[in-house]
Amino acid sequence: MVIEYAPLEDELGDVLDKAMRHACCTEQALAEHSGVSAEKIHDAIDYRYELTAGELKRLAVALGLNEPGLLALAQNRYPLPEISGLPFCLYPLRTPHGIGVANAYIVAECGQSSGILFDAGSDYAQIERVWPKRIRKIEAIFITHVETEHTGGLEELQRILGRVPVFFPEGICISDTSARAGEVGGGFAMGEGARLRYGAFEVRAIKTPGHTEAHNSYVVSAPALSDATQLLVSGDLIFAGSAGRGYFCAQSFADSLKRLFTELPGKTVIAPGHGPLTTLENERLHNPFSK
Repeated sequence: MVIEYAPLEDELGDVLDKAMRHACCTEQALAEHSGVSAEKIHDAIDYRYELTAGELKRLAVALGLNEPGLLALAQNRYPLPEISGLPFCLYPLRTPHGIGVANAYIVAECGQSSGILFDAGSDYAQIERVWPKRIRKIEAIFITHVETEHTGGLEELQRILGRVPVFFPEGICISDTSARAGEVGGGFAMGEGARLRYGAFEVRAIKTPGHTEAHNSYVVSAPALSDATQLLVSGDLIFAGSAGRGYFCAQSFADSLKRLFTELPGKTVIAPGHGPLTTLENERLHNPFSK
């Protein structure tokens, strides 16, 4: 079991703003479609909430959002599941990002001192402060996408850890100063469906573009235990109670999100780039973007 204390990445205003951007919808157009005043919509996006339950339901319908999930978020009652059943140990590395957190993760066989790392935090000093004492060796680093809060610590981590292989989505330039994977220990593109084994567990890449053009999510499983719970390291695709922004392409983002909801088992544990852990079943039921 994992007891979660990380705050949700988004609140109501963020979700409404993202949904409008994904739908290419202006405040005025949403007001006309939902019957909620543009002023109230603007205030909500600016974190000033005076929306009634009826108005929230109309906004959910107009934006194609999950109504119960949006209401739960607005009432600060968004449910989070108990996390259990993973056949390996998961170490969340949470570092400050704005008013929330950015996450990196170590996956390791329980009781062992080596593991694999997903994303690298914004800088080494922050990651070092939350690094688990048990873990003394990293076998590989997997990058979901290149943004400062997820790759800023990579270069220094490589220098400290040695020549650890770095795997990243196809399309990332390894000379990018935000990633610099090719300059310290080598970098390797990991395309759709690629699989790598580390001890008792396997990492499979899923191409999930939309937030950025080059974005992978990673499924970590224990092949010898066919019924065991899987872990999805989702980067900035899906969060507990929300989703990322489709900066690269809103349609690609929506397709990637739909793919996760459709293809993966409900008991899959989601380890997002921001906010707390959750499960796919929980997000299917409650996430405003699950409809």
